[in-house]
Amino acid sequence: HPLSQKNLGDMYRKGLGVKKNNAEALKWYRASAERGNAWGLLSLGRMYEQGRGVKKNYATAVKWYRKAAEIGLALAQNNLGTMFRKGNGTPRDDVQAVKWYRKAAKQGNAFGQKNLGDMYRKGRGVKRNYKSTIKWYCASAKKGETWGLLSLGRMYEQGRGVKKNFKTAVKWYRQAAEKGLPLAQNMLANLYRRGKGVRRNDKEALKWYRKAATQCEGLPGGIEVVSGFRR
Repeated sequence: HPLSQKNLGDMYRKGLGVKKNNAEALKWYRASAERGNAWGLLSLGRMYEQGRGVKKNYATAVKWYRKAAEIGLALAQNNLGTMFRKGNGTPRDDVQAVKWYRKAAKQGNAFGQKNLGDMYRKGRGVKRNYKSTIKWYCASAKKGETWGLLSLGRMYEQGRGVKKNFKTAVKWYRQAAEKGLPLAQNMLANLYRRGKGVRRNDKEALKWYRKAATQCEGLPGGIEVVSGFRR
């Protein structure tokens, strides 16, 4: 059964009940994909995109993502949109990226909603429109997607597409920060330190800076991520 093949691939990829084995995961994902299972197609595409159990090959990843996306799998549509946006395995095409992000977003995929919001904010593949940005960030944030929460907070902090409101920015940053997103933790700390949207509290600022810094420790440019947002 193709879904069972995909699930077996997951077990090998994650090392659940069996020793982790990306080559074996790839084998079962391929078996599922070749029988047309959308999740098998998506999973096989991810293995090629990430170079797990096989040499990294963006063009092949695009091939499998497209098959899953055309079946209607929202997450595959989002991933295909990202390949077009980055120009990985296919010529960069922002219009195509918007097309696939929109398909994913309309199905309620939180990643697609956040990414479509980004395209409207940057004016890539579509005319810049902050109102539409807010609409899609809000949809993503309401599903609890961490980057959607952060992005919506930024719009309120900066007053783009909505009246500037530091208190509301704090609300969204806090939700993303509590989910463990270092950049959101840093942004929340900034507002505590400046007393914007919340009573100034250097101890709280330090707490959130420390959480962000600890997560970034050892990563390239990690400390700069924290210090770079201090004003």
